[in-house]
Amino acid sequence: MTTRLADIAAQAGVSEATVSRVLNGKPGVAATTRQSVLAALDVLGYERPVRLRQRSEGLVGLITPELENPIFPALAQVIGQALTRQGYTPVLATQTPGGSTEDELTEMLVDRGVAGIIYVSGLHADTTADMQRYERLRAQGVPYVLVDGFSPKVQAPFISPDDRAAMSLAVTHLVSLGHTRIGLALGPKRFVPVQRKIEGFVRAVQDQLGLAAQTVETELIQHSLYTLEGGQAAASALIDRNCTAVVCASDMMALGAIRTARQRGLEVPRDVSVVGFDDSPLIAFTDPPLTTIRKPVPAMGQAAVRTLLEEIGGTPAPHSEFVFMPELVVRGSTASAPHVLRTS
Repeated sequence: MTTRLADIAAQAGVSEATVSRVLNGKPGVAATTRQSVLAALDVLGYERPVRLRQRSEGLVGLITPELENPIFPALAQVIGQALTRQGYTPVLATQTPGGSTEDELTEMLVDRGVAGIIYVSGLHADTTADMQRYERLRAQGVPYVLVDGFSPKVQAPFISPDDRAAMSLAVTHLVSLGHTRIGLALGPKRFVPVQRKIEGFVRAVQDQLGLAAQTVETELIQHSLYTLEGGQAAASALIDRNCTAVVCASDMMALGAIRTARQRGLEVPRDVSVVGFDDSPLIAFTDPPLTTIRKPVPAMGQAAVRTLLEEIGGTPAPHSEFVFMPELVVRGSTASAPHVLRTS
């Protein structure tokens, strides 16, 4: 026991007497010191005394579409940490191709008595999906918050980045570098974030380059998949249309666009500039480091948790959309437009 006290005291940077007071629940210890001792217990692998264990406020489900795109684990981490700090236990449920659907994951979480659910890029973002599933969930008394994607048919709090403003930031940056043929590579048109990015892109190109909306939509926008391969395919089509810059709707697509350029003997950014979207972890260390639109993940994740806990606590937030402003992060994948695009 003495050895254990000494270990904990050394780890927490306090005296053994202080550790003893905390473990025995005695008064006279500052809250921060008490936390340090409890953290030392956790780090060293000792079990907290039963009376010092934090009582769980319950389970909260987090449903994401997949984890291959690093932006989803990043968001899950922020949400998980925020829930844990509030005494809740996060339960991560991920859809996989051929695996459980969103509805099946929802049913599983409800069966386990979750206090609420946070959906990230779920069916609520798909304009062709039946939104009645969310009303049925509300009828069951389960609070929920929806991240990335808005539907006026669902009476719930939504958390979104400003996709239209994001496109304006990207286009303004590229126009300032002298680009006049700027392409947009993004996912299927049925998704709300895709539609909003198109709106923002078309408006920005119209305003700054004077192109007609129909020209922008038919020549400068290419739909594909939110994957490396999707980015390759979309960028290939846009480069064929003499685009000297490509704005991508995800960092994964942007990496695909860079690969396509290199396969054609083009250099990024000398011959083709590429802008990503998300600012996923590690994206600053690609070759070249990726210029991208940073999605405000910490602010969005914390807002989702705060809003859900208000719903759980019986003081629901307004059933509206909370929109967060992204920012442009300029790195090494964008540069001045080439005078002539090499296509060799």
